[in-house]
Amino acid sequence: MAWFSLHLLHLLWAAAGTGTWARSSCSVPQAAQHLVDGLQVLLEDSVSSAAPPNPSVLIAMNLAGALNAEARELLADRLGAGDSAGLSVGQLALTIMALNSSCRDPGNKVSVLYGQMEAWPPSSPSATAWTFYGPSLAVLALCQEHPGRALPVAARLAKILAAGLSPFNTDTGAMVTLALTCMHSKIPEGSEEGYRALFSQVLRDVVENISMRIKDNGIIGDVYSTGLAMQALSVTPEPPNKEWDCKKTMDTILKEIEQGKFHNPMSIAQILPSLKGKTYLDVPYVSCSPGHQVQPTLPSQPSPVPTSASNITVAYTINNQLKGVELVFNETIDVSVKDGSVLLVVLEEAQRRNPMFKFVTTMTSWGPVVSSINNIAESVHDRTYWQFLSGKTPLNEGVADYTPRDHEHITANFTQY
Repeated sequence: MAWFSLHLLHLLWAAAGTGTWARSSCSVPQAAQHLVDGLQVLLEDSVSSAAPPNPSVLIAMNLAGALNAEARELLADRLGAGDSAGLSVGQLALTIMALNSSCRDPGNKVSVLYGQMEAWPPSSPSATAWTFYGPSLAVLALCQEHPGRALPVAARLAKILAAGLSPFNTDTGAMVTLALTCMHSKIPEGSEEGYRALFSQVLRDVVENISMRIKDNGIIGDVYSTGLAMQALSVTPEPPNKEWDCKKTMDTILKEIEQGKFHNPMSIAQILPSLKGKTYLDVPYVSCSPGHQVQPTLPSQPSPVPTSASNITVAYTINNQLKGVELVFNETIDVSVKDGSVLLVVLEEAQRRNPMFKFVTTMTSWGPVVSSINNIAESVHDRTYWQFLSGKTPLNEGVADYTPRDHEHITANFTQY
């Protein structure tokens, strides 16, 4: 079926109500709407020709109703012109969804994704949870394109998950839920009833697991996984036994926004759809009719009085005790930086003072990630990476976003997953 015809069919489905998902949602109070508007402006201002094109950002912009048409078109143009070669199944799936949400033809990207998923091998029992994040995104993208063609791939994923071969984290569970909810609602007529039973079984187990990660304040997993989890819990056909208090989650997230917790574009892209009452299941039904979006009027903030920032001291340890790795070490250095500096500045100062603290970063959609310290590099094959901790608590922000406190002890620990 030609892409234009498929898109027209999507519009007809939406008009007929097919795009309306059963939701358990809550809305942002009018008094807090300026916080959401501020996030959206910050997200759209992050789009530039110099920054790598991020499909998650474009999806969030379109679901929220893009305010900056120029930024939206720039991002869609760059994603459409990009080569599929070298993209993971998750990146390719997000690109397809981003283009569809912009009413752009994804071209041969859909066929490439389907081919990759046909060759996707069953995961071993030792596979990490993230092994299933990308394939779940792929199932969701293919479900929105052609549910019948996606059915065997979705069933294969569900059977592996049902066998208990997947470790669990909140983000992966949320993406599995969105993908299988899409498939559950679009099983082609005449298909075996066993598909619905399979998807229902996995959805029950995964959603129940997500619900066990709801904290007393409403945060699900951690503050940055809550956005995707909200999407999942709001549309699942298999609600958890423990009732989810959406309002409590929303109130806590709004407090976190007010405290400046969301400033990384990727973190905003994850939370913004839920703040707008949307999910990734709404991607095929985004309206692309031309319209004039009015930039929100944000409340003016008093200009801060310039002050001379004092210095803080951060203890920074690099540690590698893994057997089989050539170089074993545990070294600590006290680093003095300006108060308010991000962790990346601490690493740079440590490197300047002692070459043993030399490090390398790799750019990702979440910003720079430390991939090597003291010439010891992460390895997908060996399943190793550099994990950063404050005391004994893993950081849930990247080195370019986390702001250490005075006398805090930060450890970079070479870890195997």
